[in-house]
Parts: sequence; structure tokens; C-alpha cells
Amino acid sequence: MDFEAVNWLAVIAAAVVAWLFGAAWYRGLSKPWLKAARLDPATMKKSPLPFVISFIAELVMAYIMALVVGAMTGGEPTLLAGLVFGFVLWLGFVATTLSVNHRYQNFGWDLTLIDGGHWLGALLIIGAVIGWFGAAAA
Repeated sequence: MDFEAVNWLAVIAAAVVAWLFGAAWYRGLSKPWLKAARLDPATMKKSPLPFVISFIAELVMAYIMALVVGAMTGGEPTLLAGLVFGFVLWLGFVATTLSVNHRYQNFGWDLTLIDGGHWLGALLIIGAVIGWFGAAAA
């Protein structure tokens, strides 16, 4: 795996679009999410830190996706390959982890579906952008 053969424009664009998707997702589902997470907005500490951390996490995800899709496609990623890998990585790691963690934390499936849906969308977007932009310029 060539850790230097990454289209950085694709990585940054993918992270930005995925972050914006997350903002829209949770804005639209804020009330059910707060209820499912058992959070009271009146007692929550307001901080920009979660937004910064989520963007950094999405940058890392986009970089890893670029490496995986690039390696698995022989350095020629496509939109379809990005979508497939986005789904497979979500199913293999995110859906399973959320399902396990939320059961141990005694949360309901509603939280798992909301959070899982967000990460499915984010990884599909990241994969699609990585595949659409293609390989790094030589």
C-alpha cells in the first residue's frame, strides 16, 4: 500500500461533504437523537470541540478510504468502487461496533439506527468522492 499516493484534494473534499452531511442529518434528527441518547439540551455543555473532532475523524476516514480504495483498485478508484468500499467498511466496522457498544451502554435501537444511518451516509459520501475524484495526479 502506497501511503503517499493519495489524492489530497479528494480527501479534503470528502471530509467536508461528509461533515456537512452530518450537520444536516443531526439537525433534522436532533429531537429523536437527543431522546434516544437520553440527553437534556438544557444541561448540555455547549462547545465547538465535538464539531472539530468529528471533522478530524472524517479527514482520517477519508484518508484511510483513499488508501483502501486505491490499493484495492490498483490505484484507479472509481465512483462505484468508492460506494462499495464505503458500504463494506461501514457494515464490517461501524454497524457492528455501534450495535455492540449501544447494547452494553443500554441504549435502544433507535440511537443505533440514527447514528448508524449517519455513518453509513458519511462513508458512502466519502467513498463516492474518493472514487469520483480518482487517483492522485502524478
